[in-house]
Amino acid sequence: MADLLWDDVRCFFDPDLMGSLPDVRVPDCSVEDWQAVLDLVEARGWKHQFSEGETVLPMPRAESVLSRPAGAECPNLRVWPDAEMLAIFRFFDHEVIDFDVDLRELQGQERLDVFCGFLREIGRCLGKPVLMDPETDYGHPVLAFDVESDRVVLLAEPLIM
Repeated sequence: MADLLWDDVRCFFDPDLMGSLPDVRVPDCSVEDWQAVLDLVEARGWKHQFSEGETVLPMPRAESVLSRPAGAECPNLRVWPDAEMLAIFRFFDHEVIDFDVDLRELQGQERLDVFCGFLREIGRCLGKPVLMDPETDYGHPVLAFDVESDRVVLLAEPLIM
């Protein structure tokens, strides 16, 4: 059974309304949580690419990438949990695991199910909520993986379209 139904949430996946790159985040994290996500990516066999600027590098340990010198370029980790879905993790700080997805890749029930599955994997791994904020309204999540219910749930009323 699907966590969310496309017809109920399609407004939150409309790039014209929400911006095309919503912020997905896990607050209240640690270096150990980041490492758990890096380990999850490798354990699941998801295609991935770690880079600093234009330089592609092997997957690092979280501790080393999060302790880079002040002013150093922020590295990113591109993860394809599915051939048609890219999540880009950015290592801004250890307290929030932050990544972007492109709403244009998440259209329809099948794509929504893949996205919800990805959020569930991360949330279960960390035992923490995974929140999605519209690109235009950071800090006001519209949906999240809920640890207690073990599923992705709506946090906002859908817009009438």
